[in-house]
Amino acid sequence: MIFDCDLIGGREKLEAATVHQSCKVRFRVNRRLDRANMRTIKNKIVALATMLALMTSAAVSAPAKSDEQALSLQQVMKRVRKELVTLPFYGVFDNLDYKVEGSIVTLYGQVVRPTTRKDAERRVSRIPGVERVVNNIEVLPLSSFDDSIRLRTYRTLFRAGGLHRYARGANPSIHIIVNRGHVTLEGVVANKMDKQLAYMAASSVSDVFSVTNNLRPERGERY
Repeated sequence: MIFDCDLIGGREKLEAATVHQSCKVRFRVNRRLDRANMRTIKNKIVALATMLALMTSAAVSAPAKSDEQALSLQQVMKRVRKELVTLPFYGVFDNLDYKVEGSIVTLYGQVVRPTTRKDAERRVSRIPGVERVVNNIEVLPLSSFDDSIRLRTYRTLFRAGGLHRYARGANPSIHIIVNRGHVTLEGVVANKMDKQLAYMAASSVSDVFSVTNNLRPERGERY
């Protein structure tokens, strides 16, 4: 049998070239896959680092946010008090108090005029940060008998000892609440002696059925 050496050699060269070209293609594909994998890993690392940074920032900023909320609450409380004590008809025969729970303000107390109750709710509801006002203010009944006790208790109490100083200003330290002949003293005095003196003065007024002494013998804000 006669073999064509040139033909055989040509085939071997062709096969070798094919194998070499296939290896080159595989090498390029592998390099591309390696690059894609590296980019994926890099992106995951960057995302993880970003997440950790955000979590750290949130943990650090949490106390500051609480301080801002506490400050805001204090501002709301000051505004509520200011609005109540500056009501046009709020006086010595009225008593107002309040409680702030988040965005809800609850109003308490007793007033002589129905308009004072409405004005208190209207003013407080306009304060920024207040979303709801619960108005539990009681309007005292109309009574000439109670009016007489109010006037006589006022005169007797603020003429006793040095208690006259508690009647000064637009917002007296002592408030006299009269409801169907029963007297309640609200407010702040300097000491226990003044508290006892006020109680004795109110108790000496004729036609008074009872006296409840809620005066606080300490220095502080006056309501």
